[in-house]
Formats: sequence, C-alpha cells, structure tokens
Amino acid sequence: MCGICGINWDDKSLVKSMTGILSHRGPDDSGYHVEKNISLGHRRLSIIDLSKKGKQPIYNEDESICIVYNGEIYNFKEIKSKLEERGHRFNSDTDTEVIVHAYEEYGEKCLQYFNGMFAFTIWDSKQKKIFVAVDRLGIKPLYYTKIGNRFLFASEIKSLLQYKDLKREVNKKGLIDYLTFRYTPTEQTIFEGIKKLKPGHFLVYKKNKIQINRYWDVNINRISKKPIAYYEKLVLKNLKQSVKRRLISDVPLGAHLSGGLDSSIIVAMMKTLVDTDIKTFSVSFEAEEPFNESRYSNMLADYYGTDHHELVVKSDTMKLLPEVIWHLDDIDSDPTLIAQYLLSEYTRKKVKVVLTGEGADELFGGYDEFRFLTLSEKYMKSIPGIMRKKIIPGIIRNTPNRILDHYFHFTSSLGEKGKERFEEFMESTGNREKSYLTLSSFFSREEKEELYSKKLMDFERENADYIEQIKPFFANANKENILNKLIYLDLKRRLPYHLLHKTDKMTMAHSLEGRVPFLDHNLVEFSFEIPPNYKFNGNIQKYILRKAVKNLIPKEILNRKKHPFVVPLGNWYKENLKELAEMVLSKTNIGHGYYFNYEPIKKIMRNYNKSKLYYGRQIWSLISFDIWHKIYIEQDNLKNPNLSLNKLY
Repeated sequence: MCGICGINWDDKSLVKSMTGILSHRGPDDSGYHVEKNISLGHRRLSIIDLSKKGKQPIYNEDESICIVYNGEIYNFKEIKSKLEERGHRFNSDTDTEVIVHAYEEYGEKCLQYFNGMFAFTIWDSKQKKIFVAVDRLGIKPLYYTKIGNRFLFASEIKSLLQYKDLKREVNKKGLIDYLTFRYTPTEQTIFEGIKKLKPGHFLVYKKNKIQINRYWDVNINRISKKPIAYYEKLVLKNLKQSVKRRLISDVPLGAHLSGGLDSSIIVAMMKTLVDTDIKTFSVSFEAEEPFNESRYSNMLADYYGTDHHELVVKSDTMKLLPEVIWHLDDIDSDPTLIAQYLLSEYTRKKVKVVLTGEGADELFGGYDEFRFLTLSEKYMKSIPGIMRKKIIPGIIRNTPNRILDHYFHFTSSLGEKGKERFEEFMESTGNREKSYLTLSSFFSREEKEELYSKKLMDFERENADYIEQIKPFFANANKENILNKLIYLDLKRRLPYHLLHKTDKMTMAHSLEGRVPFLDHNLVEFSFEIPPNYKFNGNIQKYILRKAVKNLIPKEILNRKKHPFVVPLGNWYKENLKELAEMVLSKTNIGHGYYFNYEPIKKIMRNYNKSKLYYGRQIWSLISFDIWHKIYIEQDNLKNPNLSLNKLY
C-alpha cells in the first residue's frame, strides 16, 4: 500500500512536493521518475518483498515502461508464472513488477487478469501515453485534474493542491451533494475541477487529451434459480478463497472485530486458514449499548481465541476532527470517522495489515433503506396514493416507538423529525426515486430553502439533479428485482465514495493497509446470481450470508439484529459537541450569507433536543464543512496546516 502522484511535464521539485505530502501513506521509502513528458512520485509502504528490489518506480527490461502503484494484486504469483512461460523475466518478487509485464503482454486488457485493490499509473515512453487505472470496486482512490495542457494525478487531493496554479475553490455541485447525502456520490469532488477516477475504469492521457473507458461492470440481471443450499455452498467457498488471498503478506496482519456478523465471519475464516494467533482490534465508547458493543466483541474474541485489543473512545476526541478532515480531503460527514481514525492508529502499533468486514451490507442487502424500499415495493404500492396520504400518517403517529423500531430501526432515535420523514417516505412509495431520497437525504427540501444563501439556492434549483442521478438505477424495477437495483446503486455510489473512501483515508493516515475480503470481484459477481428473496427473507436481512456461515458463527451473533456502527452523539453533545458546535458555527464566515444563512443554523441548534439523531447529523455536517473550508480553502499552508480548533477559530 502506497501513495502515488504525477504530472505530464518535467518538474522534479513539484513532484517531490506532491510526493512528500503523501508520506503517511508510505513511510518506508520514496522514489521518482522524471523525464521530458512525465514526472512520477511514489511513497512506499512495504508489504510484499521488503527488499530494495521493491522500491518504485519499477520498470520493464529496457525501461520503456515505468509504473507507480498503490495496492495489492492477490493473484500476482499465478499471473507471473504464466508471463514467465511467455518469456518474461523478473527482477523482484513484487506484484508491482507483474503489472508492468502484464501491461507489456496484454496492453490495457491486463486489467482483466488482476484480482485485487489498486490504483496505478504506467508511463509508456514508446507510445508517449499515460495509462491510469483503479480497481473494479474503487477500494483504492485516484484523483486527477487537467489545467490547459497540464495533467496531474495523485492518491490524495492534497497532493494535487501542491501545484500553485490549481485554484482551491468549492465545487457548489459537490457541496449540495454533500449536504444531501453526507458525501459526494459521483466522480465530482468538493473541489472545483478535481475528479475521482470511477471504479472499474481506466484513463489514457495522450496528445493532451483524456480518454476514460470502463473495463468492468457487474451484470445485475444474472439471477439464477437453484436450491438455497447451492448458494450457501458457493457463498462460503468464495468467502474462504477471498480471505485466503488476502492473507498474503510479508508483514504482520490482523483483523478488526466488532460485535457484528460481518467482521466475525472474516475472523472465523482466518481461524481456519492460519496456525498462529490472530490479532484482533475493536473500538468501544463510554456509553451503554447499543453504542458500546464491547460485550459482543470480547465474547467473539474469546470464542475464536484471538489476541484481542480494545480501544475506548471518549467524547474529548472530537478535538481531533480537524486532523480527520485533513486526511479525508474530499469531505464526508460521518461521526464514526473519529473512531475509525483512532482505531487505525491503535491497530498500526501491532500490525501493518488489517482485514475488515466492509462490503457485506452492500452485497447481501443489509441496509435499512434496502428493507424499507423492498417492503414498500411488495406491499405499499398496492395501496392507492390517496389512501396512503390519508391513512398512513395517523398509523405512524399512533404506533408505539418500540413497534416501529422492530421493523424500522432507529425511527424513535430520530424523534419527532424521524416520524415526520418516515411519513414522507410512506406517502412517496409510488415514486421510487423520491422514496430513496427521503430515506437517504440529511436535509429536506424545505430545510435547504431556509439554510442556503440565495446564491447557493439559485444554483441548486438550476443544477440539482438528484432524481436524474439515481433514475437509471431504478429503470425496469419491480418487486422481484428492486433489491438488486438498490444494491447496484450502492455499489456505484455509497460503497466507493463513502464507505471505501473513509476506510482508505483513515487507515492510510496511519500507514495501515486495510483489506476487504467481501469485495473480491468474484464474490461480488456471484452475489448477483442469488435470488433477492434469499438475501432479504421475511424480515431477516443478509439471510443467505447467515445461512452460509451458520456453522462458523456463535448463534448469539448469527441471530442478533443488525446494528449499524454509530457513535453516542447524544452523550457527546452534552459533554463536548454542543460547545464545539457553538464555537464553530458562531465564528464561521460561511454561515452569514456566503453559503448559508445563520438563523437556520441557530434553529437547528435549538431543535436538537426534539430529534437528537436527526439534527445531530445536520450539526455534524455543518461543523465538518466549516472546518474543511478553514483548512483547505482559507489556509495557505497545506504542508503544515493549522489543525488545532483553537487556532482555526
């Protein structure tokens, strides 16, 4: 795992500066390649072949092809063996060199052979071509920009920003998307002019032109109809193969173990594949369940006999929010980021590689939005719209929270506002796109009209295309395939641009390589063969996954109701968050008509106790954006930025 960067002209000083700011991604070594039409930089985190032969950039025999690379190709030994049969000769035991020779042999089609997570750039001096690619699911990020005839790319945006002619401006479209979804859900970033290379795509820069091509997608219409035992067997087989591939390492590795199903499966698989003690790591909070899952993680550690380590996160760690946001680059509003950041730091003290359970919810239908929309498609659409509008609100208002929570998790935690938004969802069930937006949006349309400055509101009216963004994902949807449509939507948006974005930035902030076995592309492709009613069965989410691992997982965990990883915002608000919010939001310039109106911000603060989770998320979103703006737009020095709240405010 590493950090890469480059430009399409000769400037060693600039590429050194771009590389230097990525040192946290690769503290073990650095390397450069500079010639007339290219300057490449690399920071190395040594995982495979720790010798000097693994130093990048790496070349082919005549040095006409050069690579800088971030990631792991898990099947590189098999590819290497085939390439050797075809006459290729290798100088190292790295997967990096295998990519070089695979490109020599297969050209751009080499991507079809790789099983792994990666972002790399190849300079082909004979063709005067820059070839840039990322993995199928977007596990490893790659950002790029073009200014005139100057092309720049990097693992992180802060590296691109070392180029002084790149203006640091807020992308209004990215900001509006962020405030709607809490992250930027397309290739656009929060920075004007800077994009992400989309998962499963490659980019060719040649003759001052960018050409982007897709090399992989998943077929969501390949559902087969076989006995459930068939799918159980193949889910288990694919998972074991995936975990086995991800155990390849020349350095110590471990696993993150929460109190939930997904990480338990990863640890259970590891237990069957390794003879040594497995180091596991978990995070908990100074709060009662459901926010503190230490009872379950400790139970699992005992069950699997792991060498377990637990970190307790306190509310005063919010002072680290500027550090977290600096590492994120592209903004993301998720309070769990601080816990992920600290857990990664804690884990890195013991191991250099960690396996995690991310991706299972996306593949097997584990999110509440999936459940709501699937049930809606099955039952609610049969009720005429006029009846939904007249009858449903009264039913919801008069249903006890404990009943709602049984079917619709966290409804009561959202308080009055939660019930109000849930009513909106139930009334909108005839419109899939609107239903999805009602469930996933952090600010309602009415709240935005109050909050946004006139300039920003005018921009949203002209440019907001939320329905158009998601409409293609719902084409030809029906009650038989709606779940797969939703899963595919998440694979293209929430997974790469939110979940994997957080995972990469928080682990690499501490030079820790995170591996995600659930996202092996073979398992992803197979998951779309599984009938949706085997993923969500009755009211049981991830049904087929539970069936597949029933002999590996303790029944208490196997039958435990899904609980998302959340932080105790209510406790934090009482102790530190309220003070932080008042400090940040009262001293901001952007809340006085520049982006937002200040009175609605104060209203959100006043309404907090009416709906703690709902308004708490809004407060966190506004705080995070303001801190991001202070660091990335208002400050001049990104190499040594002020990351102290007291200095920022």
